[in-house]
Amino acid sequence: MPTYIFVEIEQLIAEGRKKGMDFIPLGIGDPDLTTPELIIEEMNKQAKIPSNQNYPSSMGEKFFREAVARWNKVRYGVDLDPETEVSHVNGGKEGVANIARVFINPGDVVLCPNPGYPVYVNGATKLCDGEPYLLPLKKENNFLPDLDGVDSKILKKAKLLYLNYPNNPTGAIIPQEFLKKVVDYAEDYNFVIVYDNPYSEFTFEDYIAPSILQVTNEHVELNSASKMFNMTGFRCGWVAGNADIVKGLRKVKSQIDSGGPIFIQKAVAKGLDLYKSQKKPDVIAKNIEIYEKRRNILVKGLNKIGWKTNLPKATFYVWTQIPEKYCMMSCMEFTKKLIDVGVIITPGTGFGKYGEGFVRFALTQPIERIKEALERINKLLN
Repeated sequence: MPTYIFVEIEQLIAEGRKKGMDFIPLGIGDPDLTTPELIIEEMNKQAKIPSNQNYPSSMGEKFFREAVARWNKVRYGVDLDPETEVSHVNGGKEGVANIARVFINPGDVVLCPNPGYPVYVNGATKLCDGEPYLLPLKKENNFLPDLDGVDSKILKKAKLLYLNYPNNPTGAIIPQEFLKKVVDYAEDYNFVIVYDNPYSEFTFEDYIAPSILQVTNEHVELNSASKMFNMTGFRCGWVAGNADIVKGLRKVKSQIDSGGPIFIQKAVAKGLDLYKSQKKPDVIAKNIEIYEKRRNILVKGLNKIGWKTNLPKATFYVWTQIPEKYCMMSCMEFTKKLIDVGVIITPGTGFGKYGEGFVRFALTQPIERIKEALERINKLLN
């Protein structure tokens, strides 16, 4: 296993703090906004009920799976059987990793987007002795994978494809027509798509992110409460879709975990039931408005000081190329320069080799701190 990139950055930050430095953290994607109060209240209420303190089911409680099915019907117009087509996961990360345990034998090929969530390559593929095949996400292709450019011999060996839109780290979105094209490839070459969709609600203006389940029920989609309700520490998510794939995941998980706390599942179910239509409920919409303002200020500010940056339509990330002045540097070297002025961002290579030349900002600080970060960056660049 390679060193997780954030560990190296944390070491640099720790050294700076010993010297009394003030850091503005725009690196790791952990929401700074709080979990909605009505969800916290529901969790506190449910935690006091003795039966909610017992071992849960590793597949998720029936009421939770039913809430996920209702949410998919309201949000996407998709019908799911909560008995066979929905299962609980202890956060999206666990789901991403354990679904590989279902399918991947030594030597099997897994198609992994790059730059991408590091767990696709490491926690999922390599820990199953699979072979990751990196699908480059390039700026000229709008950060969409070019399956046309993959050798058919590779596609015939592929067992699994991880696909993630709205995308971390690039903030890219996927047209539904392109999603249909990927599904056609999966059908032709007989591989499973795991559609990792935790940023489905993190969209700006009038953009609404699609679900792969709107195209087909032959694959599965992962989502979670982590970003949707600012519940990263609660570790509550779900997988939905093809019954055979869900059955396999349940079998693996039954040997590994005992599911998430029932009182947390109750609280998340309460949150999901806030959806009455495709439109985001107020508790989510208000948070998205905050992130949208932060996005606008950061991107406008970077462009004003000469760092050309595009405005993303989704996620709370801003993915941008290193300023031209520093283009001869690696993204890690440039990240260290920003750390020296007290601004923490993530180098693109933290998400794979095709992230070289890019860095990622996370919009997880108040506007005042983002403006202060821009001032510090301006002093470095100009």
